Amino acid sequence: MTVVTLLHPGAMGAAVGRQAVSAGATVLWVGAGRSAATRRRAAEAGLVERPDLASALAESSVVLSICPPAFAEDVAHEVAGFDGVYVEANAIAPERSQRIAASLPGARVVDGGIIGGPPSQPGTTRLCLSGDATGVPELFAGTALDVVVLPGDVGVASALKIAYATYQKTTWALAAVSHALAAAHGVGDVLLEEAGRLHARPLLQVESYPSMAARGWRWAPEMLEAAATLRAAGLPADLAAGSAAVMAHWDPAKDLDLPVAEVLKLLGQ
Repeated sequence: MTVVTLLHPGAMGAAVGRQAVSAGATVLWVGAGRSAATRRRAAEAGLVERPDLASALAESSVVLSICPPAFAEDVAHEVAGFDGVYVEANAIAPERSQRIAASLPGARVVDGGIIGGPPSQPGTTRLCLSGDATGVPELFAGTALDVVVLPGDVGVASALKIAYATYQKTTWALAAVSHALAAAHGVGDVLLEEAGRLHARPLLQVESYPSMAARGWRWAPEMLEAAATLRAAGLPADLAAGSAAVMAHWDPAKDLDLPVAEVLKLLGQ
């Protein structure tokens, strides 16, 4: 049985951990200092608590890092000296994935990017991997998490994730700003009607904006990663940087379920 340490499990991490548990792995986590909400998610996912990171790592052959992108390198530094498989599955620039690999010379670092929401049924969420991913797909065999191994070394999976996120999140941010502008001029309902005629999904699905705003605190750093990746490729980074600035307006909405009108109002503050 494979033993995995899941670092800092949030909603996505706990959902991914649940899939590994369902495939037969033992998934460990460290509960010290974690919130009641995190503890509840870990228990529901079937994760096994350990008192400290050292004891969890001593049992584990795999470490899975899924955390807010701003903390990815700090989290990697927590496991310095680990000599198993380290799956870096955060939404970070390829250059940062490569730095993390260099900082863990004793480990086999696998680059990863998750596309889709927390996995709950097959066909909705993909874990894309690059580098030597031997053994990682088997952790999720037969589960709701689809694993795709890409050709190429560490950094390739991160590049794919960032490319996808740049399109997806910038589109949603632009749609929300468009609605805020229309609302400021009293034509929000008319814009919604036009969106319906055009089947323009992000512009039409205003009911999704509160969820998007609640996650803006996490998405903004992701868009900064996208901007850095675009600059490194010699491509325009303005849209990604602008999306990060838009999402920063939603910091007060962190983990809340605000009315759509309040979500749009925050964009003007």
